Amino acid sequence: MDKEWMSANRLSKKYWDGVADFIKFAVNNAEDCRRIVCPYLSCGNVKSVSPETCELHLFKYGIDQSYKCWVKHGEIPEDVNNSSWAYMKSCSSSPNSDTSAYKADCCFEELANEMEGELKNFLEKLKKLKIDVETPLYEGCTEFTLLSAVLELYNLKATSGWSDTSFSSLLSLIRLMLPKNNKLLSQLYDAKKVLRTVGLSYKKIHTCPNDCILFRNEYEELTHCPKCEASHYMKNGKSPKKAIWYFPIIPRFRRLYSIRQEAKNLTWHAHGRIKDDKVRHPADSPEWTRFDWKYPEFGKEDRNLCLALSTDGMNPHGMQSSTYSTWPVMMVIYNFPHWLCMKRKYIMLSLLISGPKHPGNDIDVYLEPLIEDLKLMWETGVEVYDAYREEIFNLRAMLFGTINDFLAYGNLSGYSIKGQLGCLICEEGTHSMKLQYGMKNVYLRHRRWLGDKHRYHRWKKSFDGKSEERRPPKQLTSEELFEKVKDVDIEFGKPFVKHVRTNGWKKMSIFFELPYWKTLNVRHFLDLMHIEKNVCDSLIETLLNIPGKIKDGINARLDMVAMGIREELAPQGKGTRTFLHAAAHTLSRKEKKSFCEFLVAIKIPNGYSSNVRNLISMKDLKLKGLKTHDCHVLMENFIPVAIRGILPDNV
Repeated sequence: MDKEWMSANRLSKKYWDGVADFIKFAVNNAEDCRRIVCPYLSCGNVKSVSPETCELHLFKYGIDQSYKCWVKHGEIPEDVNNSSWAYMKSCSSSPNSDTSAYKADCCFEELANEMEGELKNFLEKLKKLKIDVETPLYEGCTEFTLLSAVLELYNLKATSGWSDTSFSSLLSLIRLMLPKNNKLLSQLYDAKKVLRTVGLSYKKIHTCPNDCILFRNEYEELTHCPKCEASHYMKNGKSPKKAIWYFPIIPRFRRLYSIRQEAKNLTWHAHGRIKDDKVRHPADSPEWTRFDWKYPEFGKEDRNLCLALSTDGMNPHGMQSSTYSTWPVMMVIYNFPHWLCMKRKYIMLSLLISGPKHPGNDIDVYLEPLIEDLKLMWETGVEVYDAYREEIFNLRAMLFGTINDFLAYGNLSGYSIKGQLGCLICEEGTHSMKLQYGMKNVYLRHRRWLGDKHRYHRWKKSFDGKSEERRPPKQLTSEELFEKVKDVDIEFGKPFVKHVRTNGWKKMSIFFELPYWKTLNVRHFLDLMHIEKNVCDSLIETLLNIPGKIKDGINARLDMVAMGIREELAPQGKGTRTFLHAAAHTLSRKEKKSFCEFLVAIKIPNGYSSNVRNLISMKDLKLKGLKTHDCHVLMENFIPVAIRGILPDNV
């Protein structure tokens, strides 16, 4: 038989036809047409698989090039006669001729049976992809196939932010413009079905509706949760009551390194970064340097990845009246330059935790599959092809920290951020007080963190009416913290509301399963967006005296009276009405107008987008009357950006 196809390109028609002929030949000469030995190099012509699986291996990996004579598939060597070959074949196929080889073949067969279903689905996707690649968009078209056309159009949709409805309308219109009998799809749903074959895989994992466990591994076949006894499925017995979607990170890392330019960018932190005393990138931080010093084997390979995890709740329905909360878990790659690592293109969605309620303290249950991959990436690593250096290397990765707001900070760290001991850094040394009228816990006495001779230590009136003689509380080292939380007892799941707390700690975070996590000095980062926006909003709302938003209200004045400070600002009652004296920050109407006109007129830094700069210079602002609506517009759209323009560069 013709063997030239064995060395042909695996994407060529010649190779595909050769594989088809080989499978047909092997099946016709096999004793059991359902099983043939696989000539793929790793199978070694020993592993017995189904014809479909063998075909998949040949498409995906190729055939053993040294297997020129298919003796194990029925072909007779040229120097052996038919009778001798029949006898040799019967002897070699007997299990008694070689017991160990027979047992090994059985093991391979069992493994193949387990993988057959998954590989068969993959083969079907591969065949469908082949059809889409070879199907021209219309008869006579040489520039576009069905797959390439859908990819180009969908890329425009993603980059331009088109809605699903508009994209479907566009597909229908273009289909009418093209010649008759064209293959272009008319609906977004159909286009997604085509693109599904080229995308990376995901895993849909069933979960307990009360957040107790994931129905995977030893729990996969259960119909009820072993902890709360909640049902696994809906009444129809097929659909799960709750599920999460996990997008494996390792195949995505492999894809990044398979692209030459991306593989080069992934070493920017080591070769393209300006190395001086300024902090422009996480690689400039002392924590990064200390980690490389502590783990030199990891640090000497500049292609190893440093990652950050970010998560927060969102309402996918966009309705303020709905309390539905979905939690996406994102991964950020810090190896990229700082102008790329936060781009949407390089932020990877790794988990999607469905609602309707937020996972809260039970988020560790849902992070299990991600933590397993991160442990594998640290302990053994994975083999990856580097397209830039054109070599295969062992890729490892570490989680540098998490990025979140303060509420998610408490869920991920396992510390109770509410109540009297709400500071994870100070812990038992947290100074707090409950406001009598505002009914909130506030954390004062931050002056203790200033230098010993700082003048603010002695100021009373400007703060809480007391001088501050204490010094910052002693902070635990990472190892001391691990010893403190490792024995915290907890049962995950909504029915188990009673947790045994250890001085504010509700659990030992699942991140401590990562071997290096307890050695990090800084493990959780508060995102700048929330801090910058909330502080700026509160400042502007108070300066402009926006009704319903101002922080300087009657309760704040009464609390100051109760604390014995700023008695001149105490509320004054006249009949049935209460008056508040003007504070030092109170602006007159004329001052408010001047303040807003200045904010609109200032130059916006070049670092902001043209949309923001154009928004600042809009001429339709009604500044003369300075109505409440105008104040809201200024606060939400202009002032947070403008304040940054006023502040010095080093702030």
